[in-house]
Amino acid sequence: MNFRLTTLAATLATLPFAAATQEMKTLDAVTVTAPKMAPLGASEVSEATLARQRAASSDSARLLQDIPGISLYAAGGVSSLPAIHGLADDRIRIQIDGMDLMAACPNHMNSALSYIDPTRVGSITVFAGIAPVSVGGDSLGGTIAVKSAPPEFADSPEQVGAKGQVGAFYRSNGQAKGGNAGATFVGQNVNVSYHGASTQSANYHAGADFKVPGPGAVGGPWLAGDEVGSSSFDAQNHDLGLAVRHDKHLLQLNVGWQRLPFEGFPNQRMDMTGNDSTQINLRYNGEFDWGRLQARVFDQDTEHVMNMGPDRFSYGLLGMPMNTSAKTQGAMLQADLALSDRDLVKAGVESHSYTLYDWWPQAGGVMGPRSFWNVDYGRRDRRAIFGEWEAQWSEPWLSQIGVRHETVKTNAGPVQGYNAQAIWASDAAAFNAQSRQRTDHNLDFTALARYTPDATQTFEAGFARKTRSPNLYQRYAWSTQPMATLMNNFVGDGNGYVGNLNLKPEVAHTLSASGDWHDAGQKQWGIKATAYVTVVQDYIDAQRCSIGQCGGAGNLGASTGFVNLQYVNQSARLAGLDLSGSVLLGTSTDFGSVKGTGVLSYVRGSNQTTGDGLYNIMPLNARLALVLSQGRWSHSAEMQLAAAKTQVSQVRNEVPTAGYGLLNLRSSYEYKQLRLDLGVENLLNRFYAMPLGGAYLGQGAAMTSLGIPWGVVVPGPGRSINVALNLRF
Repeated sequence: MNFRLTTLAATLATLPFAAATQEMKTLDAVTVTAPKMAPLGASEVSEATLARQRAASSDSARLLQDIPGISLYAAGGVSSLPAIHGLADDRIRIQIDGMDLMAACPNHMNSALSYIDPTRVGSITVFAGIAPVSVGGDSLGGTIAVKSAPPEFADSPEQVGAKGQVGAFYRSNGQAKGGNAGATFVGQNVNVSYHGASTQSANYHAGADFKVPGPGAVGGPWLAGDEVGSSSFDAQNHDLGLAVRHDKHLLQLNVGWQRLPFEGFPNQRMDMTGNDSTQINLRYNGEFDWGRLQARVFDQDTEHVMNMGPDRFSYGLLGMPMNTSAKTQGAMLQADLALSDRDLVKAGVESHSYTLYDWWPQAGGVMGPRSFWNVDYGRRDRRAIFGEWEAQWSEPWLSQIGVRHETVKTNAGPVQGYNAQAIWASDAAAFNAQSRQRTDHNLDFTALARYTPDATQTFEAGFARKTRSPNLYQRYAWSTQPMATLMNNFVGDGNGYVGNLNLKPEVAHTLSASGDWHDAGQKQWGIKATAYVTVVQDYIDAQRCSIGQCGGAGNLGASTGFVNLQYVNQSARLAGLDLSGSVLLGTSTDFGSVKGTGVLSYVRGSNQTTGDGLYNIMPLNARLALVLSQGRWSHSAEMQLAAAKTQVSQVRNEVPTAGYGLLNLRSSYEYKQLRLDLGVENLLNRFYAMPLGGAYLGQGAAMTSLGIPWGVVVPGPGRSINVALNLRF
């Protein structure tokens, strides 16, 4: 059912005010005698990792790169798309302070994590592979829950006052620069806060061996030396918050807004020339004798514009403007019932409504005299109910089982092409003549168990059935005209895509097991291993388009170059292994402590219907680091390693990439409320093609495959000297 934000806000207002569930930062330091254990099936990013990564990137997705099993699809400078165990983008659930924000773009440029600046991220929890039903839904690979810092409250009138923070950074590669500022009034029962961040960068430069294709190959502007076209960006994010507590109840209201004037996408045929979005998030948490109650309602409005940036051209035409307007609304009510010392039951309902208008205004020539409607009045509505039972059978044994049911309804209105000519009219007529409403009934099930025989080892195992319905572009992108198909692509491979009204939901079955061995205090050493296998029924992959104007022998048989594809249900299998560990190598009074850390991930994905490889699967990769902590200083030397990517998607003509190794150096200094970060990324200025970078389309004739050089993968950034300074007061 549809709902209005004001109605739900009024309903929530009738709930008791909430108590702060976090310890006040103003309390004296407390010595923790037992390490904190992450939620069942989850990994958490440490505060030290968050602080270190913030200084090196303006992309919040980059904060995840030390989590085993996580890889990142390259996109714009603030819009990378996370993947968990080879399943990316819509196949994972991403929440920002509990909001399920959705991309509103045929290229998925405005990704969920682009709506929160790294300097505002307070914590990240990743459920890789098997996410409990209370945090899952409409996803296959897992859940990423990103939260801002919780509100603080004063314990006495003497502690009431204002706090603030300011920060700035500079990165030499691309001459990236930016800053952030925040202010908070901390009362005994009221917290008022503001946080703002701005970041911008010119095009970045690749390693020393990269030479961009010149005008003879792609036309358009000549870019100097190793400059990567369409990689600049300019982004601003703001958030205003109000939190009120009473006894054991907490009510929070946040209003966030983003203004993104430009973001280049070197693996897309378009750039984002504007993205304005507003998010309103009202949430309640309360503790009662019987357990805990949570409620949330949120609303997001997005106005999104694409066209060709300064590094592209379009054969003398006035570009190809593409506009999107979208609204996302959501509500959730969940009760955690403590039935006994052993049993905890979670039950809840959720509602999500998404409305999309995607139209391309006339631009002259064949692109006119009217607007092209890619998706007109697209709707995707989800209604979910779930129950979850967690039982602490004994001190070593913990189990959790859950069931979730979702009804997903999608629909779209009739469409039209730029004009009444046959190149548009035949496809539009065929699409409009069909019934476009689809209803999916999706069932999820999870079962997890944790066994902790003693303080030095923990074992987890689980099974999950997860379901995800197709997104609006996969079902309703209707045109087979090659110029239009090329603009419907959110994987960055340079190919064109056509939707399929008959797509079924994807159903994934995952089996996972992990072991965690460490010293009793988890300070000297530790190693964790996770093995998993996922089989996906009705996996939405692609086949060569054989309908309408995008078919033909040339398209069906091409083994090189860009092709036109159509979404289709097939079967897939993914299996892999994650390893992570750390060891304290030594300590001394004079030199501090030296620690070694490592993360290694491997996943293999294959299409079981065709025998082809799955697209954009990260090859074997590892991060190894030595960390020296000496008083207020911390230094690290990190090796980032990746093997050659040889298992590729042949149907997409995916390009293999070579293996590489990068060296990064970082230092930080903390004194009271001041933090200084210094670093050099890719110290040796090594050239490398990003395994998940996609096709390089960053300059030239974006509206056609002619003149765009096939076989060039987006290169990673070369050497960058970074500095960041943050002050709290």
